[in-house]
Amino acid sequence: MPVPATASTELPLVECFSSLQGEGLHIGRRQVFLRLGGCNLNCGYCDTDFRICDTCRFETAPGSGRFKAVPNPVSAETLCALLDQWLVLAPNLHHALSLTGGEPLLHADALNDWLPVLAERLPIHLETNGTLYQCLPALMPHLTFLSIDLKLEATTGTPTPWNEHRHFLQAARSRPAQVKIVVDTGQDEEELVQGATLVEELLPAAPLFLQPVTRDGGPDVSGEQLLAWQQLLSRHHPDTRVVPQIHPLLRVD
Repeated sequence: MPVPATASTELPLVECFSSLQGEGLHIGRRQVFLRLGGCNLNCGYCDTDFRICDTCRFETAPGSGRFKAVPNPVSAETLCALLDQWLVLAPNLHHALSLTGGEPLLHADALNDWLPVLAERLPIHLETNGTLYQCLPALMPHLTFLSIDLKLEATTGTPTPWNEHRHFLQAARSRPAQVKIVVDTGQDEEELVQGATLVEELLPAAPLFLQPVTRDGGPDVSGEQLLAWQQLLSRHHPDTRVVPQIHPLLRVD
């Protein structure tokens, strides 16, 4: 498929690779991950390298684990050439293209050019920290699914952006979505309840995932504690689930 001249904007990328979705509703499905550079938050538990460098990494074939360096910023034409090759090499393998980061919505203007082209190839899933609500409406027509974080102070180390989260969930109501809260030991239960209540109010059809922080290959929070939090939050949002990340356990990216 040709790339139209309107998609001439370049984007600062970190990497593009094929792997299993390791979180939430689509866990275990094969996706293409497009990691964009930069983030507007500084969460205490984050272990993702989202620095913008002179080059980014492109996997040479789906699941090969071999990468080549591509100069930054990257054109839509360069990315689409890779995707077109993968769709021929591995037809029906990939469930979606997952935009991740960092925070992809920092690049909303460029994504507004890119997404119509990318959506011709794969459904577009957005993974976001749920704060840049002003950037979301223009992109919504091109998005198939949203994974929205609620960033609570006990895990991020900074005050919870409740106002931004509220506006974001309101803006996301026209698309299928999930909401995720990363939890750690010493979590503030009042904030957990506030988060579950907000999801029930604004996105009642979206499952709420409690995802324990994973260090050294396993969750830090005990199973007993996770069950207790699920029981508590289910009173406020019935579809509350506990799902750890699987990609650290399987040792895939």
